[in-house]
Amino acid sequence: MLFFENGYAGLDYFGQWFSDLSALDASPETRGAARAATITTEAAAIGEVARIWANSGIVDPSDEYYVFFDSHGVDDDRAERAELLQLIEFLGLERVDAPAGAAGGEVWVRTDPRLAVECARWS
Repeated sequence: MLFFENGYAGLDYFGQWFSDLSALDASPETRGAARAATITTEAAAIGEVARIWANSGIVDPSDEYYVFFDSHGVDDDRAERAELLQLIEFLGLERVDAPAGAAGGEVWVRTDPRLAVECARWS
């Protein structure tokens, strides 16, 4: 139903969809950056960050950080990681270094009240 109401943009609720197969020739990082560039409002950016977190994230035991791509390697989820990194910058969220022993692909972000509300909806 989402497709019939909004075309391919309606399907983006579940992650990135492509209307043109040539888009698949681009690197995952380029596709992720392009997806992030289409998000122009804070509300949409927060919703997308929360969706990415719901698919692959946790809250660390101290409740101080959101951990995206928990236990994922740097070669996993490259498009979503590129998208997330741009959205973190767009929203002005504080990214911190992952602690020693964390998987190489994890992205750690200090908790933020705007993100907390949205992530609670996706939990």
